[in-house]
Amino acid sequence: MRLLIITCGTEGDTRPLAALGHALMRGGHDVHLLADAATLGTAQALGVPCTALAGDIRATIAAEGAMRRITSNLARLTIAHTQDWLQQAIAAGRGCDAVVVSGLAAFVGQAAADALQVPAIGAMLIPITPTAAFASPFVPGPAPRAFNRASHWLFGHASWRLFRPATNRARRHVGLPPQWALRTDHPMLYGISPVLLPRPHDWPATTHLCGQWIAPAPAWTPPRELVDFLDAGEPPVYVGFGSMAGFDNARLLRAVVGAIGARRALFSAGWSGIDAHSLPANFHPVGHVPHDWLLPRCALAIHHGGSGTTHSACRAGIPSVIVPFAGDQFFWNTRLRALGVMRHTLRGSTITAARLAAAIDHAGGADARRRAAALGMRMRDGDGTAAAVALVEHYAGDR
Repeated sequence: MRLLIITCGTEGDTRPLAALGHALMRGGHDVHLLADAATLGTAQALGVPCTALAGDIRATIAAEGAMRRITSNLARLTIAHTQDWLQQAIAAGRGCDAVVVSGLAAFVGQAAADALQVPAIGAMLIPITPTAAFASPFVPGPAPRAFNRASHWLFGHASWRLFRPATNRARRHVGLPPQWALRTDHPMLYGISPVLLPRPHDWPATTHLCGQWIAPAPAWTPPRELVDFLDAGEPPVYVGFGSMAGFDNARLLRAVVGAIGARRALFSAGWSGIDAHSLPANFHPVGHVPHDWLLPRCALAIHHGGSGTTHSACRAGIPSVIVPFAGDQFFWNTRLRALGVMRHTLRGSTITAARLAAAIDHAGGADARRRAAALGMRMRDGDGTAAAVALVEHYAGDR
């Protein structure tokens, strides 16, 4: 089969889709991935054919103070490029058997599937299918349980109302009729481990928790300096905030340095723009290092709580300290607290050294380490990409 995958988001959004594309190729299928240019490194390394979408999500996120307005900024990016993305998707998808849609490009992907007259298959990293089991991951704080299902409905319809005008302009431009209602009739695959999030009983049969989508370990040789640092003492604390940027770097660094104290630490700057070499001598800066290689060699991970990093830390069997900034990061914070791996609720906008130090102390305790190790053993048993490939084959071939 020929399959088009389209997503728009940060590296954490695109990397799992690249892993899925690679698994589909190993299964004998032709794949083409459309995603933001700054996030295509994994696809290129895996040999997955890919094309950059119009726009620049990294610049959108990295603008000064952008974290305070991240939702509206990403919405503007999507609306500005909806027509471009649809034209790119139709051109790249000619002759395909299905369109796998994800992230900010999901509505565009649905329209492309309509234009190409093929099925759309959802592939998400955040659970957005309505359920009474938990509230929408985008609800900013605790909500009454009775509101859970309604919160998903409200978020879905609010998103559709926001993007509907641009989507329908783009649909008309390519000869499609306008779409007025939010569509939820396509199958949905989630790159989420059922160990972290048990499948709700009220989800439809076409909604699936596959497990984390990760690529095979690359032929990668760690830098000598990193190996020497790891060998020189006890396992370090990993600190990295992925594709987060546009926040108060000075505040975050004061909190991290103060909370870490004299502990050995690794610091990954990611998209933050922080100069890791300005940190104290007990911090060792790291660039892009595969999480599957690095995190099992660490004592615990301090991170932003993106779906991919949360899954990788849990698979590694180490405790997390999540410092969430936006989006679904608060949801994963809640999930790890429910699983007993974390106790504290932190926020990137109000983080202090004292709050972070208390969370680190708890994560370093025997109970958190025991729970994290048991969680990792359960998660490593699954193969999320294989499960997703079988489902894509089923839904793309069932026509």
